[in-house]
Amino acid sequence: MNRITAALLALCCDAALVIAFVIAGRGQHERAESLAGVWESAWPFLAALAVSWILLRAWRRPVAVLSTGAPLWVGTVAVGMLLRVLCTAGGAAPGFIAVASGVLALFLIGWRLIVLAVSRRSSRSTTMVQ
Repeated sequence: MNRITAALLALCCDAALVIAFVIAGRGQHERAESLAGVWESAWPFLAALAVSWILLRAWRRPVAVLSTGAPLWVGTVAVGMLLRVLCTAGGAAPGFIAVASGVLALFLIGWRLIVLAVSRRSSRSTTMVQ
């Protein structure tokens, strides 16, 4: 897989997981699901993710856990909460911040940890065969 494809796939994975976080959260609060409602809740976090991707130049090492995944998580939560409070009717109660932080950490760092584990295991298997 070339670098551009890997970066686009990582960005799409991150965005899809942010949307999954929003849909799950809306479902927990029994809000009627509509595309407009999901967009209203998701855009602050998607914008924060995009800003974080650009500032971090995440396309350079899109699956790196510490240099990309962890800072993307922090940026997505921090900027997303700020945009949510300043630009929408949504709040940022401590409980919501805690849940959002935990879920987005699991999502944005978690899939990168899985890729790391699989690639390490694959490397060991290849070495053992040779």
